[in-house]
Amino acid sequence: MHRASASLLLACIFILFAAQVQAQQIPAETVQGMLAAQIRTQGFTCEKALGAKKNTKESRPDRDVWVLKCSNATYKITRVPDMAAKVEPLP
Repeated sequence: MHRASASLLLACIFILFAAQVQAQQIPAETVQGMLAAQIRTQGFTCEKALGAKKNTKESRPDRDVWVLKCSNATYKITRVPDMAAKVEPLP
């Protein structure tokens, strides 16, 4: 009986900690993923976000400029707080 109780206790502990380990393995959202989601909501197509690079020369403290490379197109995205992004397709 004592051995069965110990096994049950170990099984419960394993189940509790296994859930925490799985929760920690969820990948964090990337900048390219957030930018792709934003331009999709504005009607642009980004099939798969491949990379995003901040344009530091054009960015300002109140305005971020990014170049987003998607599998089907490349976009220049200007983000200003509390406004829709300005999206320009690049050749």
